[in-house]
Amino acid sequence: MKLKHLLFAALSLSLVILFLPGMIGHAESDSKHKEYLVGFERGPNASAVQNAGGEVLHEFEYMNVLHVKLPEQAVKALENNPNIAYIEENKEAKTLQTTPWGIPFIYADQVHNRGTYGQGVRVAVLDTGIATHADLNIRGGASFIPNEPTYQDFNGHGTHVAGTVAALNNSYGVIGVAPSAELYAVKVLDANGGGSHASIAQGIEWAVSNNMDIVNMSLGSPQGSTTLQQAVNNAHNSGVLLIAAAGNSGTNGSQNTMGYPARYSNVMAVGAVDSNYNRASFSSVGNELEIMAPGVSIQSTYLSNSYRALNGTSMAAPHVAGTAALVKQRYPHLTNSQIRNRLNQTAIPLGNSFYFGNGLVDAENAAGYLN
Repeated sequence: MKLKHLLFAALSLSLVILFLPGMIGHAESDSKHKEYLVGFERGPNASAVQNAGGEVLHEFEYMNVLHVKLPEQAVKALENNPNIAYIEENKEAKTLQTTPWGIPFIYADQVHNRGTYGQGVRVAVLDTGIATHADLNIRGGASFIPNEPTYQDFNGHGTHVAGTVAALNNSYGVIGVAPSAELYAVKVLDANGGGSHASIAQGIEWAVSNNMDIVNMSLGSPQGSTTLQQAVNNAHNSGVLLIAAAGNSGTNGSQNTMGYPARYSNVMAVGAVDSNYNRASFSSVGNELEIMAPGVSIQSTYLSNSYRALNGTSMAAPHVAGTAALVKQRYPHLTNSQIRNRLNQTAIPLGNSFYFGNGLVDAENAAGYLN
């Protein structure tokens, strides 16, 4: 295991992921006028501002403060007004982008540092849809839920998954594994998180018809389906890399607890680990388990332009889908099978393959920056 990865694991014990919702201010309109916040000793006096050639933009309700636009030369004159407590420039502020712990844990940040962000790679998220969000760029999509004809997400799950794949590198909110990947929303689950083999199979066919490179399926069923398996096989044979969550059924003795479609041979099954390299207690196990990724307390995009931390192999799978997009950008001529092999061969071993597959996905190694 890499020395730097062990060091990061130790540091991560004290890591606090903080999201700071900020304010967007408008500090300056032109060279002659600036925006100021003017505090008054007593009630705010709009006429004093207007007499100085200024404009009142807002009067605060619970403070003796006016948000104003003033000529610069008027500031000194107003400062001599005994009723004015202070005048300060309306400085710009903005939200700060945080890096969810999973990004450096799989070395995706090292890939970003080399200018690889998944540009030009088409990733379809088959889920509850994706909600409009300032931190996501949705290129298109479709819905296969009859009562929900648009791909807009009313559940939150799909939006969260999408953010882990491709939240934008925009100094806002969070960043995804492949922030420049082309993101597509394919709704195969409804607002309650429910769907069917038919809806998933239709979503897979849409991905084939629309030339997707990678499909993320953070979903599963305890039962298989001939139709679903055929759809998977067709997509694989068409060159699509299919990635699915292994499931959240944990362990049951030596039994295979994985769901479908993760169990199918033409799907890459992803289990979940925490920041200490431990398999998450909920993460399903089985011979088909292929690779592991962060899936505990994953911060990502959510409904209503918000953010939320969630747990699950649903959160692990998009780390692998995003990594696959980074590899595809670096090596555009690789087939889906070749990308899959590369992800497996460069994974960091964690233990028994029944519980850990080939190990932890390593974006830096998979993208060819260590060889």
